[in-house]
Amino acid sequence: MASLKQLFYDHQGRTSDAPIGIEIINSEGIYLFDKNGKEYIDLVSGVSVSNLGHKHPQIIKAIKDQLDKYSHLMVYGEFIQEPQVRFAELLAQNIPNPLSATYFVNSGSEAIEGALKLAKRYTGRSEILAFNNAYHGSTHGAMSVMGSEFFKTAYRPLLPNIGFLEFNNEDDLTKITNKTACVLVEPIQGEGGIISPTDDFLKKLRSACDKTNTLLIFDEIQTGFGRTGSLFAFQKYNVIPDIFTIAKAMGGGMPIGGFVSSNEIMNTLTNNPVLGHITTFGGHPVSAASALANLKILINQPELIQSAEQKAQLFRSELEGIKAIKEIRSDGLYMAVDLGKDYDIDTLMQEMYRQGIISDLFLFHEGAFRISPPLIITKEEIIESCIRIKRSFENVENK
Repeated sequence: MASLKQLFYDHQGRTSDAPIGIEIINSEGIYLFDKNGKEYIDLVSGVSVSNLGHKHPQIIKAIKDQLDKYSHLMVYGEFIQEPQVRFAELLAQNIPNPLSATYFVNSGSEAIEGALKLAKRYTGRSEILAFNNAYHGSTHGAMSVMGSEFFKTAYRPLLPNIGFLEFNNEDDLTKITNKTACVLVEPIQGEGGIISPTDDFLKKLRSACDKTNTLLIFDEIQTGFGRTGSLFAFQKYNVIPDIFTIAKAMGGGMPIGGFVSSNEIMNTLTNNPVLGHITTFGGHPVSAASALANLKILINQPELIQSAEQKAQLFRSELEGIKAIKEIRSDGLYMAVDLGKDYDIDTLMQEMYRQGIISDLFLFHEGAFRISPPLIITKEEIIESCIRIKRSFENVENK
């Protein structure tokens, strides 16, 4: 009989010729366990998904309770479903006005698609500006605003009227004109290697958009729900977007996404034409129940978010002294360990897996790996993680 691993290679669509290939059978907290019982520390939170760790008991209970009530009922937006409404209400209570309406979708990519459509519909304009080294998803519209030609060239033609700016480059803001429908930006560039805004760049971007009546869209798909030390990064940097997108950590491990705006802007999707955006499974009630439980925990336990910077500093101090590390960039528990382009980082990654550490590389920044663990990680678990990382460096260097 074929093994599960062999069946994976025979029948499942894959994203690369060399997937990690670890067969996970259980998880809890910050830990994953393979079929042999080996323990792995998840230092990427499923790529910014499991901000409260794996199998959080309150989230599991919310999922089970909702399953006992109802699952899918009707195409999104037609029936009033309590998990969706309660989440939208609680979110609106914890973000600034006029951001008060959430449109539920299935994923981050779909959230970006919906946000771009909303901006074009509201403004009546077609030009979209995004940023080099930005990642917003892999569907056609989201790929069109991806800041890397390497990943796009095989799929052209993509959306027209797309331009690109350089993050933290104030001079580029002059490219925003009264023809621009929206500017889409990650408040902290993720796949670019954790690049934070400098010199009030986001405030200057907000001002440039205001001058031309251009909508400002923040992609908070990775930065949202406590990752950077505030519920959302735009709150940390005190800049309010016109629209922002959410997914990943939103669902507490369940698939869900959304784009958030004012009622005035959002309501343009309801007419001329009707069904301006439509989705069958968006805001699935079980996922929405999980998302609501996840948001309640973050709000009721603010120390989980408030301790992100302190925990990042502990990672920094524990990794200090590793000669191969050129720089550690962080914005809360959103971290990049930069080893430089010449370091054999693939070999290091393999050794980290052997040492029971799950990390990941960045799409647009060579020679760096990410640390973005669940926010629930403890001091002791951070220290143990760093011991394993140090051992990985030592073993690579001694080969």
